[in-house]
Amino acid sequence: MTSTPSEPERPQVQSAMWPSTSANSFRQQYMAHDSAADSDLLEAASAHQESHPDGAMRRNEFRATSSQIQGTSYGSDENTNVPSASGSPTSSTEPPSYQGVPNMDVSGPQPDSSSDYLPTPGHQVTTRRSLESAMEAEDDADGKFQPIKTAVTKDTTDQRPKLQSKGSGRMTEGDLFRVLSRRKTNTSDHPGSEMSPAVTQEEQAEIERLMSRMFGQNRRAQSEEEKTRHVGLIFKNLTVKGMGLGAALQPTLSDLFLGLPRMLSKLFTKGKSASGKPPVRTILNDFTGCVKPGEMLLVLGRPGSGCSTFLKVLSNQRFGYESIKGDVTYGGTDAKEMAKNYRGEIVYNPEDDLHYATLSVKNTLSFALKTRTPGKASRNEGESRTDYVREFLRVVSKLFWIEHTLGTKVGNEFVRGVSGGEKKRVSIAEAMITRASTQCWDNSTRGLDASTALEYVESLRTLTNMAHISTSVALYQAGESLYDLFDKVVLIDEGRCQYYGSTENAAAYFEGLGFERPARWTTADFLTSVTDPHERQIREGYEDRIPRSAEHFEREYRNSDAFEATKSDLRSFEQELEAQRKERVVNRSKATKQKNYTLPFHKQVWECTIRQFFIMFGDQLTLFGKWGGILFQALIVGSLFYNLPQTSAGVFPRGGVIFFLLLFNALLALAELTDAFSSRPIMLKHKAFSFYRPSAYAIAQTVVDLPLVLVQVLLFDIVIYFMAGLARTPSQFFISLLILFVQTLSMYSFFRAIGALVASLDVATRITGVAVQALIVYTGYLIPPQKMHPWFKWLIWINPVQYGFEALMANEFYNLSIECVPPNLVPQGPTASAQYQSCTLQGSQQGSTVVSGSDYIRTAFTYERAHLWRNFGIITAFWIFFVILTMLGMELQKPNAGGGAVTIFKRGQAPKSVEKAMDSGDTIKDEEKAVPADGTQLSSEDSSGSDEGKLVKGVARNESIFTYQNVNYIIPYEKGERQLLRDVQGYVRPGKLTALMGASGAGKSTLLNTLAQRINFGVVTGDFLVDGRPLPNSFQRATGFAEQMDVHEPTATVREALRFSARLRQPKEVPIEEKYEYCERIIDLLEMRSIAGATIGKIGEGLNQEQRKRVTIGVELASKPELLLFLDEPTSGLDSGAAFNIVRFLRKLADSGQALLVTIHQPSSVLFEHFDELLLLKSGGRIVYHGPLGKDSRQLINYFENNGAKKCEPSANPAEYMLEAIGAGDPNYKGQDWGDIWASSPEHQDRAREIQAMIAERRGAPTNSKTDDDREFAMPLGTQVYAVVKRSFVSYWRTPDYMIGKFVLHIFTGLFNSFTFYHVGNSQIDMQSRLFSVFMTLTISPPLIQQLQPKFLNFRNIYQSREANSKIYSWVALVTGAILPELPYSILAGTLYFVCWWFPALGRGATPFASAYTWMLMILFEFYYVGFGQAIAAFAPNELLASILVPLFFLFVVSFCGVVVPFAALPTFWRSWMYYLTPFTYLLGGFLSAAAHGRPVTCADNELARFPPPPNETCESYTEQFVAQAGGYVRTGAEGICEFCQYKNGDEFLKGFNVFYSNKWRDYGIFFAFCGFNFAIVFFASWLFLGGTKTIKNMFHAKARKQQKELEKEQNEKA
Repeated sequence: MTSTPSEPERPQVQSAMWPSTSANSFRQQYMAHDSAADSDLLEAASAHQESHPDGAMRRNEFRATSSQIQGTSYGSDENTNVPSASGSPTSSTEPPSYQGVPNMDVSGPQPDSSSDYLPTPGHQVTTRRSLESAMEAEDDADGKFQPIKTAVTKDTTDQRPKLQSKGSGRMTEGDLFRVLSRRKTNTSDHPGSEMSPAVTQEEQAEIERLMSRMFGQNRRAQSEEEKTRHVGLIFKNLTVKGMGLGAALQPTLSDLFLGLPRMLSKLFTKGKSASGKPPVRTILNDFTGCVKPGEMLLVLGRPGSGCSTFLKVLSNQRFGYESIKGDVTYGGTDAKEMAKNYRGEIVYNPEDDLHYATLSVKNTLSFALKTRTPGKASRNEGESRTDYVREFLRVVSKLFWIEHTLGTKVGNEFVRGVSGGEKKRVSIAEAMITRASTQCWDNSTRGLDASTALEYVESLRTLTNMAHISTSVALYQAGESLYDLFDKVVLIDEGRCQYYGSTENAAAYFEGLGFERPARWTTADFLTSVTDPHERQIREGYEDRIPRSAEHFEREYRNSDAFEATKSDLRSFEQELEAQRKERVVNRSKATKQKNYTLPFHKQVWECTIRQFFIMFGDQLTLFGKWGGILFQALIVGSLFYNLPQTSAGVFPRGGVIFFLLLFNALLALAELTDAFSSRPIMLKHKAFSFYRPSAYAIAQTVVDLPLVLVQVLLFDIVIYFMAGLARTPSQFFISLLILFVQTLSMYSFFRAIGALVASLDVATRITGVAVQALIVYTGYLIPPQKMHPWFKWLIWINPVQYGFEALMANEFYNLSIECVPPNLVPQGPTASAQYQSCTLQGSQQGSTVVSGSDYIRTAFTYERAHLWRNFGIITAFWIFFVILTMLGMELQKPNAGGGAVTIFKRGQAPKSVEKAMDSGDTIKDEEKAVPADGTQLSSEDSSGSDEGKLVKGVARNESIFTYQNVNYIIPYEKGERQLLRDVQGYVRPGKLTALMGASGAGKSTLLNTLAQRINFGVVTGDFLVDGRPLPNSFQRATGFAEQMDVHEPTATVREALRFSARLRQPKEVPIEEKYEYCERIIDLLEMRSIAGATIGKIGEGLNQEQRKRVTIGVELASKPELLLFLDEPTSGLDSGAAFNIVRFLRKLADSGQALLVTIHQPSSVLFEHFDELLLLKSGGRIVYHGPLGKDSRQLINYFENNGAKKCEPSANPAEYMLEAIGAGDPNYKGQDWGDIWASSPEHQDRAREIQAMIAERRGAPTNSKTDDDREFAMPLGTQVYAVVKRSFVSYWRTPDYMIGKFVLHIFTGLFNSFTFYHVGNSQIDMQSRLFSVFMTLTISPPLIQQLQPKFLNFRNIYQSREANSKIYSWVALVTGAILPELPYSILAGTLYFVCWWFPALGRGATPFASAYTWMLMILFEFYYVGFGQAIAAFAPNELLASILVPLFFLFVVSFCGVVVPFAALPTFWRSWMYYLTPFTYLLGGFLSAAAHGRPVTCADNELARFPPPPNETCESYTEQFVAQAGGYVRTGAEGICEFCQYKNGDEFLKGFNVFYSNKWRDYGIFFAFCGFNFAIVFFASWLFLGGTKTIKNMFHAKARKQQKELEKEQNEKA
């Protein structure tokens, strides 16, 4: 086997004979040892055996020293020394054999095949089990276990001599464990480190002792679970197919109208191929291989090549693919059986770290442990569940360096928590807890620096070795030290296997095909490069012989020895698995027959419940904020219904307050939707990890609801109940509380069930929009049951709120005697007497002025007190039903459908080859890739080397030098301050590519943002100069800043994004044609011609990670940055080839005269060579090195070596070397402070002198427009507004889902309203129905607001993240661009609603003027809720808070408009001012005046008040004076009884609500002003949120004013 020059020579070893579980880095490490070192190790082992004949010498843990001790090929568990599933011997027909290894002679008698062995220099073989059991017994004799200590103790130091010491009396298990775990700490490997070896040995000894207890032979021997594990992964002829083309056209709103004609046109021109499903395409093609226990497989491939699909299918996540053919087996058991009975043994770890942000690290891991703690039969004797959890938590927290974070929240973008690297380690620990036999990790090192990434993979190596599992890991940028930790590697391109086999042979295999490995390229980079036509390098003479397509590579591999070795390996492993299968059958018990979930269902519920409480109380701000909002709303509502009289005047408000109690709690439950979708990915991950059944989680949520909802109901009900003066008997109060409590629980579960059963929040919002209306209207308050139309009346029987309303009304009214008072007492006047009066209240008795409450609710609502407990039972049944629905929905939830990314092209702008493929229904050639199949990848078809040179020369050159000195940055932190940057100085020069590096958390991005003047928090001090002068106002606009997160408008095409940037950022003097021409040049320079017409989209639907990164850089270049270009981690998340391409482009830009400052993570030595200068930071924001790198980074290396760092090996990556030298990523580093060394170094003095010289030289140079331009924005405000509004309109046009959702909600709610109040008549209750139909129209706004808020916040986030800092356009343009596109669509939506609602319901017989006026008011209402919703969103920091605020604000506005409480019944305090300040007062007035004006009222029989006239008087004469004054009409009924109707026409009805037809234009005008006020609030709130608050603070802050004056004075002096 050949080896590359950069690697140590490896021995010639037959691949079948090398123990599969060893890893390359340690093979190399131990191969490099001389014979003496080998002897030392074996002597130590021998000495251990002599002094402790029963010591624990586990062969499997010793396999890391396989360069000295050569075992057999991987046979059965006993022969190969990998612990068997059972932990008991199994016979084997073949004895193990030994293979010669350099520097070692192993001979002598063969061990008995039925035992594990440990070869010793004396050629004796000792059984491993007896040794290990005895040593574990010895550990037990010492005590249960020792706590982990950090202090040095004499005993431990004496007992733990270095491995290299000859003649040491004993080799502890810890020594073997350290070799096994491969934990290369800086203390042991780096001479520059000064940490006490004793401390390290002490800590390591304790953790290794504990790990032995978790994974040791003793535990395995006693564990039923371990005896029946399915270890080892085999896949044969694995082929995966999915739906899709790989490319599609951007959907637009026109598809609504043109979709059908286009389809018919295609049908006639193309025939059958134009219709039906998209074609099935192959995502993975015919993969074969195996991953044995203790092996790690590295999955390599460019983004979109199929790596994620490969890992998902290996981890048995098969949902969403069209077909999966071939066999995948786990320990010999097929995938179907594993999915059914043993899900818990397979784990897939997605790229993202999915955890509850408000849960502490300790609670996160403890929960995982509690759900995966094995039963008593699988734990050590006498070990309780608590002991197990405590031990394991201690082990993993120590092993993965997260002890110090246990009390810290995990956190997310909104909740402060642990760092990104620490969060990764929490994810690993969580996976380790699962003890899964097969684990797959998908690109988990994204965004980590080199040291943290190495530490992460080393942790995986540790986990793989100790737990004896099969691990597969996809990495996009794998350094050599990472690559060496793997046993096998698979290279995938276009879904085809290019190579599968040993990591040691991979490079040689491709070299044999004719590819050349450039010097200092890592093996992983070299392997990935061969699949890229632009990156691969071909050996001389092989130009016409190398494979050039993925199919050709696959064919070559299948004809190679490597494939034969794979098949041979697989066959031998299959034989071993048969023995493992037999052992499992023997050892299987009832407890291990199924291993889907460790805990029984009721205990899963218990653990999930405890965790939910921790989650809730982890976010106390939201919880107590919600309760505070409820209390505030309760006080408002209580004051609104204050002290209701027990008279007829209090009847309507009494029903209103009960309705309000139910409505408010129901609307609050809406927030459950947002929570349901935000927590779904975490729940699906935990389901995959087999922590708990989703249904257990659903029940746990319900259990947690009980106390939280009780608090909520108590706060709301107690305040309102007693303020409103409802029935004050204990029984009635507690019944009211009980009904409200169960009712609220049922509504929480209802909305949660919707969230569990539908696929997206958008769909859920549409459903709830209609559902909320049905719940409100069919409660029985707005429209009595007897007036409901038959087609919708059935809704009351399935409406839980209706049962709650009946129960509460019956509870309140059943014993109430209602005294009739004016205006309900008729007639009135000096001649009226009680015996000749009656009450207009329904349920009144002839000749009586007192109405029984039970008669009232029976007549008006058909309610009975006898139904109270029946209704309670029905509500409870609904609650249980909704909980079951939620459980079912959660159980049925699946992860996102499998398949590849799709590139979305704007219609007419797709490349010809892609258009042709889409038209014909063929698949795009690049499987799972977002690239056209024209064979050019991303490069332009006509670009060549000479063209490239011309393009680079065409890019704007820089001449100015940017310098910074004494930069300090301090932020307020908890109760004190924290310094993030300390005395940083440096420069950025034209033509130079400067790297800004450091460990995670060193302050790289902070410094970059500080230099770019993007810090708006904390205090920054220092001197920032351009050409020796203060920064001009145009500095942020004249510099480019490529964000790390690639934030763009997703619906814009690449060309449109570049043109938008060029149009608004290049000076206004440049003609628009020239700006656009420059964009085309940038498109060619960044090789984006083939995707110029593609929309940017989201990951998975749009450009891939590398293409998005190019767009980010292109957008900045399109602005022609006049001073310099900042780039924040432009290679993060990219594969090595893409990273190389990006850095190559940056190099070209630097060579063209651009000044670039770049933060970078995990650069390979090849990437690092492209940089000219380095600024290296250490933790705390201090400079460690600043200056030129030199050829092969020699200047950098010399600096560190001269100052005490260890020597840099020629093959080492300088970027990794320098981070190791300064102790980056090692919390235990106790070496010298490199910040102090730099501060006192001559190099530091040289840099300071250089900076002063630059300032002096450039200050004297003539000024130019670049530094003189003091305009904050390049273009005037009008141009900004036009460009932003145009982009927003395009975004809306290309988001048909949002617009269709808006239209559908309007149509459905309009039809629902119209059919509820279909052809409203002219009775008294019909007049009330007109009022409630209008009120129902108002209630469509909350769901519509919740639909539009994310659009507004998305625009604001893009602006805030990137465009504001770059001074592309002002916040005024942003807000205008967010408002204007909503308006035309709102006019259309409002018209649709009006047509669906008005004519079938209220508009029958209306005048044309009334209809036109109502339409105008409807459009104004549309504008109102757009402004209202955006105003709330403008104040809110995120979508969640904005959605919570909507019902609070909405109910506040609705409360005082005179519907819930009529004008006359409003308390004087509110009536005198709040009634007139509520916009809905005027909206309601306008709608009602048009709907009821001039309409005659004909009372129904049950609406008439009946009373006898006095003797000798007719009904007319008796009531004449009263009717003239109060309105209404009277008629003589049967037997001469007078029948009085309260209203004669609609205007008299309106008068009771303080609505007058004559005020219609006044109402319209005032409501118009409110709409304008809303939009003004949107502008004002946006200004406050985007920096206005800081401006106001500074205006009133004396210190800030003083600092500003001093700064201005200083700048003037320098100028």
